[in-house]
Amino acid sequence: MSTKSNKKIVTLSTLKKFKKNSEKFTCLTAYESTMASVISTAGVDVILVGDSLGMVIQGHDSTLPVTMDQLIYHLECVVKGNKGSHIMADMPFMSYSTDDLGLENAKRLMQAGANSVKIEGGQWISKMAQVLSDRGIPVCAHMGLTPQTINRIGGHRVQGRDPSQKEKIINEAIALEKAGASMLLLECVPGELAKTITKEIKIPVIGIGAGVHTDGQIMVVHDLLGISCLDKPPKFVKNFMKTSTSISGAIKRYVKEVKNNKFPSKEHTFD
Repeated sequence: MSTKSNKKIVTLSTLKKFKKNSEKFTCLTAYESTMASVISTAGVDVILVGDSLGMVIQGHDSTLPVTMDQLIYHLECVVKGNKGSHIMADMPFMSYSTDDLGLENAKRLMQAGANSVKIEGGQWISKMAQVLSDRGIPVCAHMGLTPQTINRIGGHRVQGRDPSQKEKIINEAIALEKAGASMLLLECVPGELAKTITKEIKIPVIGIGAGVHTDGQIMVVHDLLGISCLDKPPKFVKNFMKTSTSISGAIKRYVKEVKNNKFPSKEHTFD
């Protein structure tokens, strides 16, 4: 006999409702089924199958070597373990360099179980965001520090401190919303800039190294568990295992602190 599932299903509408009600939501990366199950069961709203797997799983020093086939493999694993979280999938380096290529690769991700796709860039990805959203594919635009352009940026630098750069980021965020982006992710930008953008646009804004005022927060799960291979964790990272006795407990603590506006604190925020 079949029984009706009581599990929470997080949709894009759920995330929009969170923003409307000023309720924080949480995101974490996952790359395989067991961790996806633990994360979603702990109450995390969004799972990102990120190209960060190039660094934390494959051992590369950047996200650039990750291929579409590799991303899809990990996405399919995560889908099998998910218990109701919204699943976002990264589009790897150069997988959306043309409209046709981007549409084909986004289609593959959605067919593999993604609920939305994430692409990196500023106003130049507006057309791609529109192409995908017009065809029913929700897009999260990733701005600020964008790892796929790390060679052009010249390292892991905070973006948006210069007044002209700050204005540009605000204008590009507005343009991406108008183009059809369903969400925005801000990485390594000053907290006040992230606060301004979050108030300015109607779509949910996710932050990492962007202060406490964004609608949602995201972390790489390896950073949250204190098992990152980095010699010196970035300022915005907090090791939740230090005050927890289990992986599940650490993730639940992360969820609680985000929901209660305790994370990120000032020590994790750029000025």
